[in-house]
Amino acid sequence: MDLSFTAQDNSFRDEVRQFLADEFDDDLKQKMAENRNSYLPKADHVRWQDALAKKGWLTPNWPVEHGGPGWTTTQKYVFDTEMANANAPGVVPFGISMCAPVIMKFGSEEQKQRFLPDIRENKVWWCQGYSEPGSGSDLASLQMKAEDKGDHFLCNGSKIWTTLAQYADWIFCLVRTSTSGKPQEGISFLLIDMKSDGITVDPIQTLDLPVKGAQEVNQVFFNDVKVPKENLIGEVNKGWTYAKYLLEFERGNAYAGRLKRGLEKVRAIASKEVDGQEPVISNAAFNAKLARLEIAIQALEMTELRILSKLTSGQNMGPESSLMKCRGTDLYQEVVELALEAVGTYSMPFTPLYPGQNEEPIGADYASGVAPRYFNARKVSIYGGSNEIQRNIMAKLILGL
Repeated sequence: MDLSFTAQDNSFRDEVRQFLADEFDDDLKQKMAENRNSYLPKADHVRWQDALAKKGWLTPNWPVEHGGPGWTTTQKYVFDTEMANANAPGVVPFGISMCAPVIMKFGSEEQKQRFLPDIRENKVWWCQGYSEPGSGSDLASLQMKAEDKGDHFLCNGSKIWTTLAQYADWIFCLVRTSTSGKPQEGISFLLIDMKSDGITVDPIQTLDLPVKGAQEVNQVFFNDVKVPKENLIGEVNKGWTYAKYLLEFERGNAYAGRLKRGLEKVRAIASKEVDGQEPVISNAAFNAKLARLEIAIQALEMTELRILSKLTSGQNMGPESSLMKCRGTDLYQEVVELALEAVGTYSMPFTPLYPGQNEEPIGADYASGVAPRYFNARKVSIYGGSNEIQRNIMAKLILGL
């Protein structure tokens, strides 16, 4: 694999950097510095994604025929690296990176014409309706019903841990349309308008909130919600197949760029003298942890490049998405745990970052986002299918066990 950059690649890097200089303003920079990516108000997400959409860069993984930019694997790597280096906001993935690929592969032509342009142009927001109370990693046990009523489905049940559902215009849901046979054989994939009668969104307040009034996850209730038949993706009772395809994209994210930046932050924190004491980085054991993590992240980066090359040739990611998900989330948790170790007692207690607050934060300002990030990171090895489940998938499909 040739990792050298061509003149065209370096020119593209300059273009990405210029875009960041023009669009990544001081307000967003400050909010991102305060560890607020997951808690940005919708307006901030929208203006950032509008800028990407105007440039034609909101959907970098889409094929050209659906409005993708036609980037090479190297250009995609350069873009991700520069965004990570700048600490720019991440793109909300549910419509762009998760639902859209399913519509492209399994949706009708009418569904492609109806939904894909609005996603590409950042005109509509999506959320994901997979997990339910009691049906998380064992997703096949889901119970939300969709009864066939002729020209529509009647949906009853709930979805939980629904990220940013309070902002969403649409939700893509796995629903039970049959109870016969294996549980996986009775699941369908529906697109549901969040403005439909009978939908209620209840917030779930979590411990990691770094800003006043911030909220990330919800429980969504469906009470006799009518969903037109034309909102069914593919065939009835084939939703498990489509869900597995989608999860390849949810699990197969690139982690290395953000991990490298996170490790740089840890190194910067650990290099500070606190109360006249030697910096933590002077401790040999701590330094060894930093070095081991740096090597592991570099190895992950090489794996990501290899897999991106595979995708460029037109292949699906397949079970390697489980590998990336496991390793990426494990390393992310290690990075935030090492940051917690670096700030020591300054991480406990932590105070939320209230907009315009007059009170002085407790402890050092550089430590203010470390504890919220640590708490939020507990989920990353669970969502998208827990890492225990991913290891079973790899054992079966990669190792043949």
